[in-house]
Amino acid sequence: MHFLDQAKIFIRSGAGGPGAVAFRREKYVEYGGPNGGNGGKGGDIVFEAVPGLNTLIDFRYKQHFKAPRGGGGAGTNRTGAGGEDLIIKVPIGTQILDDDQETVLADMTEPGQRVVLLEGGIGGRGNASYKTSTNRAPRQHQPGMPAEEMYVWLRLKLLADAGLVGLPNAGKSTFINQISNTKAKVGAYAFTTLRPQLGVVAHRNREFVLADIPGLIAGAADGAGIGDRFLGHIERCRVLIHLIDINGTDPAEALQVIEEELEAYGGGLDEKPRLIALNKIDTVDEELVKAFTAELKAAGAKRVYPISGASGKGMGRLLDAVIGHLPAATATERPDGEREELDEKPWSPI
Repeated sequence: MHFLDQAKIFIRSGAGGPGAVAFRREKYVEYGGPNGGNGGKGGDIVFEAVPGLNTLIDFRYKQHFKAPRGGGGAGTNRTGAGGEDLIIKVPIGTQILDDDQETVLADMTEPGQRVVLLEGGIGGRGNASYKTSTNRAPRQHQPGMPAEEMYVWLRLKLLADAGLVGLPNAGKSTFINQISNTKAKVGAYAFTTLRPQLGVVAHRNREFVLADIPGLIAGAADGAGIGDRFLGHIERCRVLIHLIDINGTDPAEALQVIEEELEAYGGGLDEKPRLIALNKIDTVDEELVKAFTAELKAAGAKRVYPISGASGKGMGRLLDAVIGHLPAATATERPDGEREELDEKPWSPI
């Protein structure tokens, strides 16, 4: 399935049905009278957040959504049929923005959440409603209220408890494959990950959702590399895991680059708690791990977690730290009897 995280669509509610002009004509009834019914209400435009969707790809092939109009009134005081509401299903985490792409009209964050964005027009009055003691045979009637229409932008921000950030080739795909059910693409070249990935992590009888986004480089906020457009998918995370490649040119510089890009992006990312993980320790000796750990702490890291995404070494304590930042209501319980298979003994956070 292709991944699409933003789309522009046109929406229009249903117009109200017109009222009717009609009169009673019955045998043996000397005096008739007006009996034209009112028009029906037009359909609303309703957005609904549904589980099981994680892309807006459906809106690439259909961009116009129009609710049916209300039916017209009829004689014998019959009210026109109301137009059915048009329900547009979107993934949980979708924001609905005005055409200016800045004003947030609705934020769909809960399963089953519904928002009426455009209301259908009210049906017009039939001539029966105009009858008075001095106006016994009115011929007035109302057309239905017109429909409302607008263009809106849909922007998907994935709902995850924790997010992965780092430079390209930091080992994020290998990391998420190691601890979750994700099958992310792994390759020995930059920008292996081209779209966000979600994985469910099970640890210590708890489960949480982890999001991996494409790697950042210096200048991403200005469009360098893949840019920073995918950072929106970790805005809702409670904690960020910053992976740093121990085989990189300068791990301390890598830390600073990501920190600067998070601050440049805004959205509160620079204020989120971050866990610094020094990755690929299985490729170097312990002395080098300690040296680079000291460098990272000198560069501003409060605590460093040496890990290996390939072998799972040191991952247990890192995941313990992640769960420590999640409220009990966020991480769900796992079935009894399941145990972690991650190695927790060789390394501890320094």
